[in-house]
Amino acid sequence: MVSASGQNNRIVSGMRPTGRLHLGNYHGALKNWVKLQHEYDCFFFVADWHALTTHYEDTGDVASRAWDMIIDWLAAGVNPGSATLFIQSRVPEHAELHLLLSMITPLSWLERVPTYKDQQEKLKERDLSTYGFLGYPLLQSADILMYKPGLVPVGEDQVAHVEITREIARRFNHSFGREPEFESRAETALRKTGKKNARLFREMRKRWQEQGDEESLEVARAMLSSQQNLTKGDRERLFGYLEGGGREILVEPEALLTETPKMPGLGGQKMSKSYGNTIGLREPLESVEQKIRTMPTDPARVRRSDPGTPEKCPLWEFHKIYSDKDTQEWAHKGCTTAGIGCLECKGPVIEAVSNELRPIQSRAQEYEEDPDAVRSIIQEGCETARSRARETLDEVRQIMGLQYR
Repeated sequence: MVSASGQNNRIVSGMRPTGRLHLGNYHGALKNWVKLQHEYDCFFFVADWHALTTHYEDTGDVASRAWDMIIDWLAAGVNPGSATLFIQSRVPEHAELHLLLSMITPLSWLERVPTYKDQQEKLKERDLSTYGFLGYPLLQSADILMYKPGLVPVGEDQVAHVEITREIARRFNHSFGREPEFESRAETALRKTGKKNARLFREMRKRWQEQGDEESLEVARAMLSSQQNLTKGDRERLFGYLEGGGREILVEPEALLTETPKMPGLGGQKMSKSYGNTIGLREPLESVEQKIRTMPTDPARVRRSDPGTPEKCPLWEFHKIYSDKDTQEWAHKGCTTAGIGCLECKGPVIEAVSNELRPIQSRAQEYEEDPDAVRSIIQEGCETARSRARETLDEVRQIMGLQYR
């Protein structure tokens, strides 16, 4: 379903500042960002406050890790001309919206987020009995709701975070969207669309509210989105009137499920810096080749003449990402019949990975040599993000009675 405000073309996504990125980051999210920026109005941010929710005692190199990560974004093809790039903490409006949303968010909602207990279990060595850790899903919701996106790109394991964001937006709109004389104000706004459009709206509204006809809902939404003579407040009022609620201030985003290729580390586990099994985007190609040449393969292939099982070999996952159908068939047959050795099987992967990294590394070097250009890109992105964030926050303050004149 399209978001109620018709802003389904906007996307918000962020990454914690982990420093230089590796192939797991690239295939897991970054490559998708490069694609999405040409299809949507994208806001991509460095989630530096989120880094503090689990590593609050280790902040010395947050800034350097952030700049390193941004360089990799740019080198991978994220274009500041196509997307807005910014740093979370440089847009302090995020913190204020987080605070205001915390006033209406039940603790039980935060405690039931699946990753809350999962992360506590995985990070037993850290003291996570802090509000920052408990409240990070709410901060994430503020990050998203600030820009009123229609879509949030996530993998299946992150859908719960989008769902709590939707619930918080719904609760906020229900609490503050019922202004005095709401229906009469909505009818006044509707008359501004003209008699023909007003008649269409009423008919579509009736079909949606009485019959649950989603096609009618979409027709009415499209009509409202196309109206140039409606103020922002009137449009939001009519969206709420259409759906039977109050004025919509915060948009309920939809999860945009993205396929994440399984990018294993050099030993078969998930590629992660904590496992020491990564291939960095800016790693020298000689090192990349050496790592792939020495990575473990199917343990059943003790001798060159022993047949193997590709599905049990970490290299096979690389072939599934980097090799075309013919090369995959060659590798699979060669392994199962012992027609090729493991080193020979690694050849096409080494070549494909090197070909992918070469242009990324070339662009990264240009940005490394011109840090002022990188800072200028982020400064411009932060200004754009702050301008958009102020609009939302001004609206939230006003509807909550916090606008003093």
